[in-house]
Amino acid sequence: MDGYPQPQPQIPHQQQSVPTHGPIPGPVHGSIPPPFLPHPGLAEPPRSKIRRGTVAMVTAAVLGAGVLGGAAGAYFGSDGASTPFTTISASAQTVSATTPTDVSAVVAKVMPTVVEITTRTSTAQGIGSGVILTSDGRILTNNHVIDGAREITVTFADGKTASAKVVGTDVNADLAVIQADGVSGLTAAVLGDSSQVKVGDEVIAIGSPAGLQGTVTTGIVSALDRDVSIPSESSSRGMRGSANSAANSTVSYKAIQTDASINQGNSGGPLFDTLGRVIGINSAIYSPVSSMDGSAGSVGIGFSIPIDTAKEVVTQIS
Repeated sequence: MDGYPQPQPQIPHQQQSVPTHGPIPGPVHGSIPPPFLPHPGLAEPPRSKIRRGTVAMVTAAVLGAGVLGGAAGAYFGSDGASTPFTTISASAQTVSATTPTDVSAVVAKVMPTVVEITTRTSTAQGIGSGVILTSDGRILTNNHVIDGAREITVTFADGKTASAKVVGTDVNADLAVIQADGVSGLTAAVLGDSSQVKVGDEVIAIGSPAGLQGTVTTGIVSALDRDVSIPSESSSRGMRGSANSAANSTVSYKAIQTDASINQGNSGGPLFDTLGRVIGINSAIYSPVSSMDGSAGSVGIGFSIPIDTAKEVVTQIS
C-alpha cells in the first residue's frame, strides 16, 4: 500500500485474532496501537507448527470500541428478579439434514429478538449487538461490548431505543447482562442446547457489523470446542472494582467455530440454528489482515460462546 513500508512475514506467536465489537465509523481518539499487528494488507502465511485448535486473540482495546474508559467492575449486583428466559429441552424437534432451510422465515421470526447496543464515554463510542432474554428487557451480550461504558443505548429491531444499565458481568466468560429501561412486551429469544450442535449444522448470525443493524449472514458450524483466548478487557485496562482483573489476564473458553460472516459490531449478537434457537453468542473472529488501528474483517473463521455456557453465567449474574 502507498505510504507504508513493505510488509514483513509474521512469526507464529504474532498471529492475531480479534473480538468482533467495533467502533462507530469516524475517528476514535485515545486508541492504543496493538503489539505485533501487521501492516495493512499483510496476510499471515500458514504455519505448520502452530498448536492445532488454539486461537490467540487481541484485546478489544485495540479495536477502537475498546478504548472505552471508566470503571466497570465484574459481577454487578442484580436489581431484582426478572421473568425467566425461554429455553428448550434436549428432546426438542430436530431438522433432518435433507430438509431445506427457509432462512427468510427463520429470520422473520427471530429478528425482533436481536438488538444493537451503542456505548459511549466522554472520549469514545462503540457498537455491538445483543439478544433479548426476557419480555421486560433483559439482554445478553459480551462483556467487552459494555465494559467501561458510562452510557448504554439499546436499539430494537423496530427502531425504538431505550437506555440501559448493567445488571451483571462475568469478565472471565466475556458475557454480560444489561437491562433496558421502561420497556415491556418484547419478543424474547428461545435459547437452544449447544450440546446438541454438530459440525456441519447450518447457522444464522444476526447483528450490527459496522453499525449496519439487522445484518443477516449464514454458514455452517465449522468446528466445536475450539480453545479461544483473548486478553480480558478489565485486566488490560486495569479496571477498578473487578475481583478478576488482577488474577486473570485472559478470557478463555471452548467456542463454536463458524464460517458465517461476522465482523466488528457483531459481538454479543446471537448465532441461531435453523429452528431459530440461539446456540451461541458471537464474540470473536480470526483475521490475519489488520489495519493500523487494529480493525479487521471476516475471513470465514468466527467464534461463538456456546449458549449452554451463557445460560449458566446468566443464572449467576442476573
